[in-house]
Amino acid sequence: MAEPLKNHYGAEIPQAIARMIQAVHAGFDVKAFLKDALDGYDALALMQRGHRIADALHVHLPAGYPRAMKILLVSIDQPAGLPKKNPLASFLFLPHTLYVAKHGLEHFDLSMRAQHALTQRFTAEISIRKFIELNQILTIKTLERWAADPSEHVRRLVSEGTRPRLPWAPRLRAFQRDPRPVLALLELLKDDPALYVRRSVANNLNDIGKDHPDLLFATAERWLRNASCERQWIIRHALRSAVKRGEAGALRVLGFGKSANAAVKNARVSPARVKPGASMTISFDVTSAAARAQDLLIDLRVHYVKANGKTRFKVFTLRQITLAAKSVESFSKRLSLKDLTTRKHYPGVHRVEVVINGHAVALGEFVLLPG
Repeated sequence: MAEPLKNHYGAEIPQAIARMIQAVHAGFDVKAFLKDALDGYDALALMQRGHRIADALHVHLPAGYPRAMKILLVSIDQPAGLPKKNPLASFLFLPHTLYVAKHGLEHFDLSMRAQHALTQRFTAEISIRKFIELNQILTIKTLERWAADPSEHVRRLVSEGTRPRLPWAPRLRAFQRDPRPVLALLELLKDDPALYVRRSVANNLNDIGKDHPDLLFATAERWLRNASCERQWIIRHALRSAVKRGEAGALRVLGFGKSANAAVKNARVSPARVKPGASMTISFDVTSAAARAQDLLIDLRVHYVKANGKTRFKVFTLRQITLAAKSVESFSKRLSLKDLTTRKHYPGVHRVEVVINGHAVALGEFVLLPG
């Protein structure tokens, strides 16, 4: 099993922050700061560690947010002394963004400047949400300007920070109810030159589609007109969850709205009984019964058993094909049953289906044995 991320965010993080601050503010009490930051640190999860460091900063930086933030912003250009191989090196600035969200809400302009600087080193996607909730109109106006910023990191913040369902962050309920302000920002970014930004735009649209599927489909259809290859990619990526759910609107937009005139044959789920951690193979043929070629989207759906004995399916995209008249296409998928940080496997009967243009066909089942 993969090592927990928090293990890469150890005592060296607050130590580095302390060195950087002391380099620009000699009066910073490093010893007292580290005592507070590291009290019970080992028991904390990753985000909790970020909050603990932010709280310690508030105690040991000079009183008054403007003065404290000036010191903090000057310090971020100091050498951190962290190994570049640390996968969470950029998370060094997580506490800085949390500090802004906790203590900077009454200092809008200064906090916006701070997040503009910090997001180019880490990301201010979590902290910006506090300002959206407090003053949506003023924050949106700032984000409109940032959508044309020279930095792709700032432009990405415009999209990522307004995602209604951003992971690791509270949902933006106002945008879940009415995503129109967000869509207006995404319009400014839909042809952004950076893939980094375009991927965020797609993820934001995907979020919107979970609450407003018809709005997602209408936006995707509109964006497809005279769309570049890059914008077409955004649309496909934005529709991915809706496609996996088999929603007709998403399949229609992508050109897979018609039911397949085809049969599934020679299905094989092997072995039928699998030991934990082993692999298995699922294979089948799709045989055309049509007199002309047809476009098909082929997915595999595995109904995994959960800890409570119920099942929840996961979709694996296999292929998009143009199946010629009266032809046969073979498919095969090797499935690993090793536990992951994102999925734990439980014993029981797992059903397997193929989904063709949104319509499921049973392929069989396998039994995962107890460990």
